[in-house]
Amino acid sequence: MMDWTDRFCRRFFRQFSQQTLIYTEMVTAEAILHAEEPARWLRNDPEDGPVALQVGGSDPERLAAAVKIAAPFGYREINLNVGCPSDRVQNGAFGACLMHEPALVAECIAAMREASPVDVTVKCRLGVDEQEVEETLPEFISQVAATGCTRFTIHARKAWLQGLSPKQNRDIPPLDYDLALRIKGMFPPLEIVLNGGIATLDEAEAQLERGFDGIMMGRAAYHDTGAVLGSADRWIFKTGQDVTAEEAVIAMLPFIEEELALGTPLNRITRHMLGAFSGRPGARMWRRILSDGAVKPGAGTELVQEALSHVAEKRAA
Repeated sequence: MMDWTDRFCRRFFRQFSQQTLIYTEMVTAEAILHAEEPARWLRNDPEDGPVALQVGGSDPERLAAAVKIAAPFGYREINLNVGCPSDRVQNGAFGACLMHEPALVAECIAAMREASPVDVTVKCRLGVDEQEVEETLPEFISQVAATGCTRFTIHARKAWLQGLSPKQNRDIPPLDYDLALRIKGMFPPLEIVLNGGIATLDEAEAQLERGFDGIMMGRAAYHDTGAVLGSADRWIFKTGQDVTAEEAVIAMLPFIEEELALGTPLNRITRHMLGAFSGRPGARMWRRILSDGAVKPGAGTELVQEALSHVAEKRAA
C-alpha cells in the first residue's frame, strides 16, 4: 500500500471502523534511520486507533534499530514485509525476494522482537519464482515461527520476481487459498491471516468460517471504503453499527480544518476519500469535484461539503 495508506488515509478509514487493524504503507528501515525527523514517517495519532507499522528491510541490526525508534509512536504491531515484488524493493534486497532466505528472515524477526514492546508479525507470499511452494512455504513458516513470531499474513499467490510487473503480480498466477489454509492446519497455534483477491465482507466472512484467523483487504477497502469498512464492525466484529459514507465524511471535516491550518494541501487528504461513494448515485460528481478542486490554492472544507451535497441530491432524487 505504498503511497496509499498514509496518515490521512488512515484517519479517513478510522471514521468507518473502530475495530479494524489498519496497516501503514511500507516504510524502509533505512528511511526511519536516516530521517532527521522520524515523525515524518512514523507519526501515529491516538485518534487513528489500532495501526500496524509495516517495515521493509533485510538487515537484522538495522531493523532492530528502526523498531526502537518507532516504539514511542504507539503502534499496535510491527509487520515485516516479505511479500512486495517491486523492482525497487528487490534492488534493496528485501520484500518478496526474502522468501528465498527464511533463515535471514528469522534473524530479522528475532532482532525486531527483542527491540519491540509490541508484537512483530510477517506478511509474505506463498513463495517466489520456481519454488515448490508446497515444500518451501511450510519450511519458511517453521523457521520464522521458531523465533516466537505467531502471526503470518499470507498473500495467497506466488510472486514472480522476473518477467512480471508488480501490477501483474497482483493477478498472476492464480490464488491458492487452500494452500494457505493447509498452513493453518500444519501450525495450529499460529494466527494465519489471508490476503489476496477478497473483495467483499461476504467473501471475508466465508474465509473466516473456513478457519482463517483474519482477513487482510487492500484494494477493495481503498476503492470501495463505504461498503467494506462501513459495515466491518457490525458484520465481522459483531459490535457497533454501520457507518455511512456521509457520516464518515462529516466526521473528517474538523480534522481537515486542522490540517489546512497547518499548511496541508486539501488534495493530500481528499485523494483518499474518492472511493467513499463507489457505486452510488452521485459518486462520479463527488470524485470530479474533489479531483478538480482540491488541487487549487485555498481549497477548503467548503469544497468537500459542496461535493457531499451532490451525493445528497442524487440520493433524494
